[in-house]
Amino acid sequence: MTGRTDTASRVIRATPEAIYDAFIRPEAQAAWLPPTGMTGRFDRFEPHPGGRYRMILSYADPAANPGKTGQGSDVVEGRLVALVPGERIVQTADFDSPDPAVAGTMTMTWTFRAVPGGTEVAVVAENVPPGISAEDHRVGLNSSLANLAAFVE
Repeated sequence: MTGRTDTASRVIRATPEAIYDAFIRPEAQAAWLPPTGMTGRFDRFEPHPGGRYRMILSYADPAANPGKTGQGSDVVEGRLVALVPGERIVQTADFDSPDPAVAGTMTMTWTFRAVPGGTEVAVVAENVPPGISAEDHRVGLNSSLANLAAFVE
């Protein structure tokens, strides 16, 4: 069984290479990827095709957001499937959770395309677990894109 597909995009005033660089440096990605109301850090980040990563996302208000993993946090284990400098990143993501509603492997494909005024950054998230509401995911993806724009512009 496959989950739904969610998408988001934004034009960012930066080169595709600068945006790609913000993805492959763990300290940079930890600064911009967490949506509003969250912080992030990597326990592991191997920036090469087949490399693994483990990111811990923490909610600013754990009481209002218990998290998928628990205690106000989401732990994501994944793999970098493809890294094409300045063009595309494909990664998988699995939430460390006992909740079957957020189980399964989500695949996220980020593409970078030069356009007048910057780079169109698009993300396609496939097999989104049903425990992640479409609206929450839309808000989160757009928040991450806004954070990325603020980070590189």
